[in-house]
Amino acid sequence: MGTVTLGVSIAVPEPYGSRLQRARLGFGDAAAAGIPTHVTLLPPTEVDAALRPAIEEHLAAVAATERPFPMRLSGTGTFRPLSPVVFVRVVEGSAACGRLQERLRDPAGPLARELLFPYHPHVTVAHGIAEEAMDRASVELAGYQAAWRVAGFALYEQDADAVWALRREFLFAPAASSAGRPLGPPPRVA
Repeated sequence: MGTVTLGVSIAVPEPYGSRLQRARLGFGDAAAAGIPTHVTLLPPTEVDAALRPAIEEHLAAVAATERPFPMRLSGTGTFRPLSPVVFVRVVEGSAACGRLQERLRDPAGPLARELLFPYHPHVTVAHGIAEEAMDRASVELAGYQAAWRVAGFALYEQDADAVWALRREFLFAPAASSAGRPLGPPPRVA
């Protein structure tokens, strides 16, 4: 049956997601066309395709015991020089994201894995592009703001062209009717 590359993330809802994706493309990060705007909970992970039912069962079990929480993005940061990434900061919701990613990677579960770097929730807006373009991303999005209520997470699969496709959403219980709805005014994208 082979292997598949999976990832689990919190989607950045509209209108924020497409605005950040367009900004990322505008900085010259062509990979953004195949990556929905998100906060990663489980980075790209290669698994045996036969494990998908067990993985989905695990994800559903984790989601069933979680509750919606507020997420707020504000300003930019970078992982440079360690990693060529500029990101929008998660300033509210970090603890909930940290708890979720630990539960998803539970050593007894089907997605057990070690991370290359300590977990740091963020929204990538530039990755592996020219330094000048990363500097521009950092400056132009420094005043960026967005807020919404997170009501679940999603499973994505990467195809042969490195495009990430949504496979299934997992809602927290009880699912909030305000899922994905902005909590504040629309963000400014410089």
